[in-house]
Amino acid sequence: MNKFNKKPLKKVQVIALSHYSRKDVQKEMFEFCKNRETVGNFNNEFFAKRPDCFDYPSEISNSAKQGATSFHCSEEIWEDPLKIKTEMTPEQYNKIRIGWDFLIDIDSPFLDYGKIAAKLIIKELEYHGIKNFGIKFSGGKGFHIIVPFKSFPEEVDGELTKDKFPEWPRLIAGYIFSRIRNPMNQEILNLTSREKLKEKGELVSEHICPRCSNPTKKKKVGKYLCTDIRCKTEVESMKSNRKEMICPSCNGKMNRISEREIQFCEACKINTANLEAADNYGGEIRSNKVDFKIEDTIKSTEDSVDVILVSSRHLFRAPYSLHEKTAFASIVLDKDQIESFIPSDADPLKIKTPKPFIPEVVPGEARELLLEAIKWGEKSKPKERVKKYDGTGVDLKGLTITEDMFPPVIKKLLKGIQDDGRKRALSLLLSFYSSLEFPQEYIEEKIAEWNDKNHHPLKAGYVKAQIGWFSKNKRLPPNYDKPIYKEFGIRNPPKPGIKNPVNYTIRVAFRKKGKANGKAFKPSKP
Repeated sequence: MNKFNKKPLKKVQVIALSHYSRKDVQKEMFEFCKNRETVGNFNNEFFAKRPDCFDYPSEISNSAKQGATSFHCSEEIWEDPLKIKTEMTPEQYNKIRIGWDFLIDIDSPFLDYGKIAAKLIIKELEYHGIKNFGIKFSGGKGFHIIVPFKSFPEEVDGELTKDKFPEWPRLIAGYIFSRIRNPMNQEILNLTSREKLKEKGELVSEHICPRCSNPTKKKKVGKYLCTDIRCKTEVESMKSNRKEMICPSCNGKMNRISEREIQFCEACKINTANLEAADNYGGEIRSNKVDFKIEDTIKSTEDSVDVILVSSRHLFRAPYSLHEKTAFASIVLDKDQIESFIPSDADPLKIKTPKPFIPEVVPGEARELLLEAIKWGEKSKPKERVKKYDGTGVDLKGLTITEDMFPPVIKKLLKGIQDDGRKRALSLLLSFYSSLEFPQEYIEEKIAEWNDKNHHPLKAGYVKAQIGWFSKNKRLPPNYDKPIYKEFGIRNPPKPGIKNPVNYTIRVAFRKKGKANGKAFKPSKP
């Protein structure tokens, strides 16, 4: 008996078989999915076993008969998708990969915002000489835009383009987003008032340091006036929150007469008051005036160009595949249809003649875009940090702890997060480090290294705030019986009887210390 019969069928289950039985739908889906890893999704309850692919168009309707409601395929194009193995090295993947398409997933909770992003991305593609690209509705609230592999040069500076996945498509996505971010935010501000965005909690304004371009922090500065009538010196001080202080001119008493908020950069040790004093010289504004810039970010657009999608073996919804929540189809669109598009246009019953998602292209027409993205990537590389901790060990209250003593889950997280879960991983790492009372500098350095390894690094301001919070609020990581570990592929403790990652590290450290002293380690009874 089909397991879906045990409960009421959803709309997508009711229409799936008739939709996927259409020969014209099968044709377009099959043509696009050739040489791609393609996997069926069974009503969001489970996916078919990977790797998988279509051998014939009729397999689409056969899968629907078995309960498949949608189909998801890879950006990567393979010699034979069935040769893929999870344990393969990047070099082994390169041997069987014959290309990749550049695909941007416009991921926004609001359709109007997604339309703005789509139009700006198309404008960027055309600006860089790309006239042929595909557009489709994602089935939910966003759009997918594709630039076929044939649009890119076969090699750049002796490096084969097919082997530069996911590095080069990730650079292209980052480069495009860096160019559309400000105009996209401005268009959304024009569409929705600043006040309404603030009410929704959508608008985030950050002050940016003019020297290092890092987010700043709010600080309070007090203005003090000397009580000596002959002195009357006025100063501002950020170091003191007292109502009184000593006058630097006459050593007399100063009273705080006012207080204001300023912006402070921890890296450069400068603040708004510093810059105001430097910019005003002899009552005149200097020509080289600098200030903390205000940068508006709209939360819904922060990750609107999904760079996470550009990762090895990541799948996206195939053209004309259905969406489980909306029951709409991922239909192909022309660029002049975006503005007037409404989701009900993607009702499967309204599809007349399906069209290809991959257009005919001019070979090499995306060369300029790729070269500009590579150049942008070189400029955007973070400066190399001076390492203070080389992994030889940190002495903590008589115990020397090295990274080889960390439990498997911490070692795994430190390799970087490829998909979702960056913020949860950060919390787990910080609770682990802070519980063991690692030095603040060690934590900052190791978390910065970890964040650089993530496919989509967290914002520096967010990471700093989290480090600061955990330094003041030390708490143990969750025990191994909590569901968070399953999310990262850890289903059991590293050893029987170990309840927490911190316990594991302390036990290993004590055992090594005991061996070094010629004594056997015996854990104390609970």
